[in-house]
Amino acid sequence: MIPLPEFADRIPVRRREGGVASAANRMRGISLIEVMVSVLILAVGMLGIAAMQSVALRGGQSSLESTQAVMQTTAIIEAMRANSLNAAAYNTGGMRCAATGVATLAGNDLDTWVGSLQSTITRGGATACGQITGCPANCQIIVQWDDQRAGGSATRQLVTRTSI
Repeated sequence: MIPLPEFADRIPVRRREGGVASAANRMRGISLIEVMVSVLILAVGMLGIAAMQSVALRGGQSSLESTQAVMQTTAIIEAMRANSLNAAAYNTGGMRCAATGVATLAGNDLDTWVGSLQSTITRGGATACGQITGCPANCQIIVQWDDQRAGGSATRQLVTRTSI
């Protein structure tokens, strides 16, 4: 055994009080568990942001389709006003989803209108239809389309009433 120097009993020794380590011993760094919990919280937050972005995009698409329906309704109203002497010929009698090829001014306007509905609202799909009733005194224009792709209900309708 090595003999201790005579002042060995005066060297300060760190002691634990009540079994608790001192502050210097407790502050050594971040543990792996703390890092993993932080990464998990960050990942959940990022997934929430991604989900909100998806909902916002679908809502924007639905809004775009509604705006296109309003613009197409205004276009056919202006076509009917330009041909106001024959406004009754614009009544379709039911939903119209395709061109009929009627060789009159009103028939050409309606075919162009339905084609525009197909190309602008549904981007070439065959799910947008239009109906005009009650013209010239109480025109009611209905544009109907499938809104599932944009996150909405199966069928949406825009109804516009006017007189020519």
